[in-house]
Amino acid sequence: MVDLGTAHATIAVTDLDRAKKFYGETLGLSAKEERSDGVVYESGGTWMLVYPSSFAGTNQATCMTFEVSDVDTAVEELAGRGVTFEQYDFPGMKTDARGIAEIQGERGAWFKDPDGNILAVGQRT
Repeated sequence: MVDLGTAHATIAVTDLDRAKKFYGETLGLSAKEERSDGVVYESGGTWMLVYPSSFAGTNQATCMTFEVSDVDTAVEELAGRGVTFEQYDFPGMKTDARGIAEIQGERGAWFKDPDGNILAVGQRT
């Protein structure tokens, strides 16, 4: 059996400087390392690589969720920093006016980075 370790995300962007402003300033993530292929950020004991690619923003599904202790507080704080939360109305999932949905023991809210990558904040209930 393969011994899989901690997972990390790789997120494609078109403009690395714009992405650094969003992930660093807007989301408040700490840049751990600037590399030739992008920037490594730390979050919650793991890391993610934001890197330039012509395929940025083409994924139409959630690419990463940040686990939070309180979705309401996270949404309020991020909205105050200019983040716009998505509105969804799917079978089995509908967001409220703030963009928060409850799904099978979790509450979550979705937003996009400047390239259209779908990110979320989630809280287990």
